[in-house]
Formats: sequence, C-alpha cells, structure tokens
Amino acid sequence: MIKTYEQYLVKLFLKKILTVSLIFLSLIFILSIFDEISFFKDLEVNFFFPFLITILNVPSTLFEIFPFIFLIGSQFFFLELIQKNELEVLKINGLNNLKVIKIIFFTSFILGVLLVALYYNFSSKLKFVYLDLKNNYSNDNKYLAVVTENGLWIKDEIDNKIYIVNAGEIKDEYLKEVSISVFTKDFDLIQILESQNIDISNLNWVIYNPTISKTNKTTNLNENIRLKTHFDKKKINSLFRNLSSLNMLELSKLSNDYADLGYSTSEVKSHLNRLFSFPLYLSIMSIFASVIMFNIKRNKSMIFHIILGIFLSVLIYYFYYLFNLLGLSGKIPLTSSIWLPLLILTIFIFIGLIRINEK
Repeated sequence: MIKTYEQYLVKLFLKKILTVSLIFLSLIFILSIFDEISFFKDLEVNFFFPFLITILNVPSTLFEIFPFIFLIGSQFFFLELIQKNELEVLKINGLNNLKVIKIIFFTSFILGVLLVALYYNFSSKLKFVYLDLKNNYSNDNKYLAVVTENGLWIKDEIDNKIYIVNAGEIKDEYLKEVSISVFTKDFDLIQILESQNIDISNLNWVIYNPTISKTNKTTNLNENIRLKTHFDKKKINSLFRNLSSLNMLELSKLSNDYADLGYSTSEVKSHLNRLFSFPLYLSIMSIFASVIMFNIKRNKSMIFHIILGIFLSVLIYYFYYLFNLLGLSGKIPLTSSIWLPLLILTIFIFIGLIRINEK
C-alpha cells in the first residue's frame, strides 16, 4: 500500500508537472498561432482554421519539451517543500532526502511510460492530420521543406500516393543524395527511389539515373524519369519531419518495410530509441533537478529558480544537440548519440547524490 506521505508527495509532484505543462502549452499555442496566422493570411480559409491547425500541432511540440517541463516542475516541487519546511517534517518522520528522490524518480518513470504509450501516439496522429491539412495549401508558395545541416524532408501527395522525400543537401536547383519513399494512403510502402541528383527548378522534377527498390528487387535505370510534384525550390521553406507523425506501431512497421527492401533503418530506429529512452530521460531530468535543489542555498527566490531552470534546460538541449549532430554525421553510432548523454547525466547525478541526506 502507498503510505500517506508518499501519496502526498506524488500528488504534489503531479500537480507541479501539470501546472508547468499548462504554462508551456499556453506559450506554445500563443507562439504557434502567430505563425499559422501569418501562413494563412493571404489564403481563403475560415477564421478559425489557423486555430484548429495550431491545436493539432501543439501536442507534438509539447511532447518534445516534456524533459524540460519535468526539470522545472521538479524544481517547483522541492521549492514548495522547502518554503513550507516540509522536508524537515518528513525527516522527523524517518523520510530522508534520498527516499524523496526515489519517489520522484519512479513517479517520473511511470508517467514517462504513460506519455510514450498514450500521449505520443495521440499527438502523432494529430501531427499527421496537421501535416495532411496544411499540405493542401502547399500550392501557394507557403509550405514544406527547409534545408538544415541535417538535410531536407518533404511530404507530398500525388495521385492518391504519399511521397516522403529525404535529401542530404540542396545546391542551386538540385537536390543531392535523395531518397523518395512512396506509400499508399494507408502508409504501406510501395517503393523507394534513390538518386544522387534531382532537378527541382520547376514542379516537374527530373530524377537522374534513379535506383528503384520494390518487393525485394532493385533496378538501376540508365535514364532520367520525371515526377510531377507540388513543390519546386521556391516552395521549400518550412520543415517537415515525418517520423513525429507516425505512432510507434507505424514506426515499427516502417522499419520492417525498410529492412525488407534492404534500405537503411537507422533514422527510424534512432527515433524509436528516443521514444524507448524517454521515460528514463524524464526520470533523469527530475533527479537532476532534485540534486540541484538540494545543493543550492534554500533562501533563493522563485525568480532565481525559474532562471536556473531555463538556463539548465538550454544547456542540456545543446548538450543533446551536440550528440545528435555527432550521430547524424557518423562520428558516433546513432544509438550512442541517444543513450550516451543519458549516461553522462547519470554519472553527474550519482556524484551529486553523495551525502545527499546531509543536505
């Protein structure tokens, strides 16, 4: 049975996580709605349509920042215990700091499992609907794809087929190192086209000497083929990441389909590893915040803790971003780029837990 003090701590922790989540949800909605309104300002859409689009996209964005929500929420959790002198009361009743941290760790882990199993699959479906709806307006020089240091992603629908395009770079009027995955409406893989160069100077792409993989058979063409799309270079101005619009079952199926065709599954597996590590990531962030709170002076103001939480969130974000770049560039395995940062943070946490009961 869960003891009374454990119930109290769990409820207080969940309350803080919910409060911080609602604050971030509001901020995300406000920032996103301005982008959507700007996007649709010259299009003939219903007044409420940008709001609908924003609502569909917000849950997916919120999922990405849950680790930082748990970090800041854990800070506020301990801040309330400190301000009300409840840590001293708990110690008198035999509950030391390490036991409090254990409760927070397991609560974060269980909540993380629920977020991945339920919330992520829900948000990915909304993300898919979001992309599907917004793609209908791609003919107006507004939507889909941007070039980053990590490459280019495009989603298009042609003749009741879904096309997912991934390119290593864009140079002048050409896409380089391109892979085009063709799916049915039900997202069943039909074939994969690969080419070193694709001319995207107009809506009729010219695919140079493509390699076509279909039903365990690979064919190399010594001629160019054309693909009519809704996009040219001018229309490539916003980012699309298809993996975040697929639930875990769809990601697993996509990985199997790629494997059957002999196509690289590294990016799909990398995304799945992020999801598998997510509960542990949330737990580590909560414990990291706990260690920080126990190792700083207790007379600090709430503003100080808010600034500290934001600073740590930014620091950890770029820490993960660095490992992500190393993984994508092939400097380290993609799997290591996900789990290694967690291991490093865990080492720092264990150092911080030394003599934690004396704090």
